[in-house]
Amino acid sequence: MNSWRAWTVWGIGVFAYLVAVVQRTSFGVVGLEASDRFHAGGAVLSAFTVLQLVVYASLQIPVGMLVDRFGSRIMVATGAVFMALGQLQISVAESVVTGIIGRMLVGMGDAMTFVSVLRLVPLWFNAKRSPLLTQLTGMLGMLGQLVSVIPFLALLHARGWTTGFLSLASLSVLVVVLVLAFLRNAPAGAAKPAEGAPEGTRAVLGAAWRQPGTRLGLWSHFTVQFSGNVFALAWGFPFMVAGEGYDSATAAGLMSFFVVVALFAGPPMGRFVSRHPLRRSTLVLIITGLTAIVWSVVLLWPGQAPLGLLFVLVAVLAVGGPSSMIGFDFARTFNPSHRLGTATGIVNSGGFVAALVTMFLIGYLLDLQHGLGLSPAGLYSLGAFRVALAAQLVVMAFGAAMILGVRRKVRRQLAASGVPVPPLREALRDAWADVRSRRSSVR
Repeated sequence: MNSWRAWTVWGIGVFAYLVAVVQRTSFGVVGLEASDRFHAGGAVLSAFTVLQLVVYASLQIPVGMLVDRFGSRIMVATGAVFMALGQLQISVAESVVTGIIGRMLVGMGDAMTFVSVLRLVPLWFNAKRSPLLTQLTGMLGMLGQLVSVIPFLALLHARGWTTGFLSLASLSVLVVVLVLAFLRNAPAGAAKPAEGAPEGTRAVLGAAWRQPGTRLGLWSHFTVQFSGNVFALAWGFPFMVAGEGYDSATAAGLMSFFVVVALFAGPPMGRFVSRHPLRRSTLVLIITGLTAIVWSVVLLWPGQAPLGLLFVLVAVLAVGGPSSMIGFDFARTFNPSHRLGTATGIVNSGGFVAALVTMFLIGYLLDLQHGLGLSPAGLYSLGAFRVALAAQLVVMAFGAAMILGVRRKVRRQLAASGVPVPPLREALRDAWADVRSRRSSVR
């Protein structure tokens, strides 16, 4: 199954996801231009991305069921059609309502893509390659953010709003053509999975949700991914330019650095998950704690944060993307194949629910401070951003508490099945011994 045809199918799926990420992140890099075009304040500007993510998150479970039923080909092509229509709408929109409708169409199409592409991996490749290819799917797709930051933003500044967004719509049209021509759901003659509970029914959804491993994946995705999404999709660019006072080129460079770090972090994360499956949630908690610490330093820094500190922040946020893929590994290992799409949809909703709640809170807190006269330096002043962005720390604490709670249930389940989780000190000792043995073999 690891033939050239498998790599072709996977490559087209990755390209479709990359284009979906371009569409998803395109509004985040034009926040200031959108504020001028739609005459929108902080809360209204947040509504564009928040409602896009509401649609995305609310469709994850239904999409998971649909991809289990109809396959990836139909779902990816349909998603690309919706994204093309959404960006076409955005290209000509001049009012808040018409603009939001466009972003909601983008969210609808985006929702159909990632879960569908992920489902291709175990069908076209053997189980040994699945964790690494899952990471690579997510990380290569993140190159779409780089497309938003550099060529799309440059085109929009050079040729205007309409031309910029029309170019994005054309990318999704290209995806439709490629998917319909070359992408297939499974290898020819592949055996169909054994019948389980009827697909697309309440029984499948209930079974996936009752599995503690699915919920551990959900809360892991919720906790470790949202801060990077908030930064990339909505508030990172305005914070760096209007808040911290850096120019657009510097902010674009930081956004590009975000993508580069995420790309390099993905493969090591996949190898760690393969070698230490009983330490996946611990890794999620460590990265969450590190993210909270770095954000606290940035927000408490007197005056403009040094550029080096912002690079550290962006690097930590970027690692959250590969870390969130651990949630999908929980879904894969704790659920049978006939409900894998449903479980993956449940997990994928986590980070985006957290992101949309946090985006709304940030926009609301910015407007509230401005309305009460607490930010005399302006709506997007550094002081106002510090207060608003601190809302992320509350969301992180809540997510970490949920991880700790459900992790106890998962570990009891593993112990009952004869797979006890050893103390962390023993795992660290074994990992260090493994590193030393590999070094010795190299010498």
